[in-house]
Amino acid sequence: MRAKSHRTHRESEIYKRFRAIDIRLRAPFLSNEPIASRGRAAGFRVERNGLRADDARSMMSLRVSSSWATLAPHMADHTLESQAVTAESELEAARAELARFDSPRAWRMVAIAFVAMFAVYGVAYSFGAFFKPMAAEFGARSSSTSGVFSLTVFIWCVLGWPAGYLSDRIGPRVVVAAGALAMGVGLVMTAFIDRLWMGYLTYGIGVGIGVATGYVPMVAVVGGWFLTRRNTALGIAVAGIGCGTVLMAPVAAAMIERIGWRDTYLVIGAGATAILLGCAMLVERPPVRVAPSAIDLRAALTTADFRLLYLNSFLSSMALFVPFVYLPAFAHEHGASRVASAALVGIIGGASVAGRLGLGAIADRMSTVRLFAGCYLLLAASFGWWLGASSYAALVVFAVAMGAGYGGFVALTPAVLADLFGAARLGTIMGILYTSGGVGALLGPPIAGVIIDYTGGYRWAIGYSLAAAIAAFAVLIPLVASAGNGRAAQARS
Repeated sequence: MRAKSHRTHRESEIYKRFRAIDIRLRAPFLSNEPIASRGRAAGFRVERNGLRADDARSMMSLRVSSSWATLAPHMADHTLESQAVTAESELEAARAELARFDSPRAWRMVAIAFVAMFAVYGVAYSFGAFFKPMAAEFGARSSSTSGVFSLTVFIWCVLGWPAGYLSDRIGPRVVVAAGALAMGVGLVMTAFIDRLWMGYLTYGIGVGIGVATGYVPMVAVVGGWFLTRRNTALGIAVAGIGCGTVLMAPVAAAMIERIGWRDTYLVIGAGATAILLGCAMLVERPPVRVAPSAIDLRAALTTADFRLLYLNSFLSSMALFVPFVYLPAFAHEHGASRVASAALVGIIGGASVAGRLGLGAIADRMSTVRLFAGCYLLLAASFGWWLGASSYAALVVFAVAMGAGYGGFVALTPAVLADLFGAARLGTIMGILYTSGGVGALLGPPIAGVIIDYTGGYRWAIGYSLAAAIAAFAVLIPLVASAGNGRAAQARS
């Protein structure tokens, strides 16, 4: 009896030791207050900071579950002590793997993603500086010239899905490198076109592929390298979009005045290709792949949450890209110089940096969904301001407000998706979501161009953009209400 009692006591001590290790590993990831999610219908559970409890537990299960499964059936064996030591060493190894998240190495990935997005969006969003010179040389209407940019956005949104999928499968290096070459070739070929329709192919396809491969895979990389600081990291990474816009739009306008739009494309094509190839060499796959996800991708995409986000992305894109094409021309017709007019796009980019960084950090501490919807409300309000603006100062106010709202929801979109559906398939899910934005972008600026050509002015086109922005906010109201109800229910429980 004494021997049996001694053995039982020893088993109990080893069990306590095992559980202490288990709890020590789990605690940092499961102690945050949960936030609401309508993804519960698909079997998802959400934790604050964008980390699902299932994600944290699955990471633990690589060694926790397998070690305990091995240990438990042999509690009465003479090898009990050695098995406990093995379990403890495996758990410590799991802890070492988890230490890679939110590490200095992870922050290096943030810097690389920032630079990649700086390059691709700096090129894409400088199109407004090229709009008037290209239209004048080819004698094209506003709707025809804006179609080059609209097709570009459509391609990068649609190709975001396969780019994210390929990045999830084979890693981001090959994907980003391929995009770098496509963008460089496309810009160089655009410099030699002699008909506008050729720009649809050279610029649209080349820059579209470059942006798709420089955005979705890089955002997925950052999301996969972080757990507790994910929103902040994503905000910093996507701030590269705004910084690229701040610099490239006025720089492109100044270069066009000196060397012409064709040589300007040659210069920025070479620079963007070199930068992206450097990013491709340095980027690394995230360690999130060590934790197989239980997410059912089809179930995630058929939830009410995803349908609302998909419609929201479509409607907002109908409005969002109109200023990137027409704001410089609008400002120039109201007396601003070409460089000052192009600088408004840069101001949008600068304000978006503040929105991305500020709201990304705030989202680590409060409801991501509510902040996300608030950004769309600010976007709609900014278009209302633009509708009555005519002075350059008023246009600066519009650019700041529009940029802050735009930057905020771009920064929060990956975080919202990670909250609702987890981070393991973030690249694929985000790519699918952005296909709706591509369709909206394909329609939005050309429709605005038709309105401008028909009415001879910009006000009705701005009004159309305002209506689309209001609708984009409105479709998020059920998502916000559900988030509030979920938080209340969890507080009661």
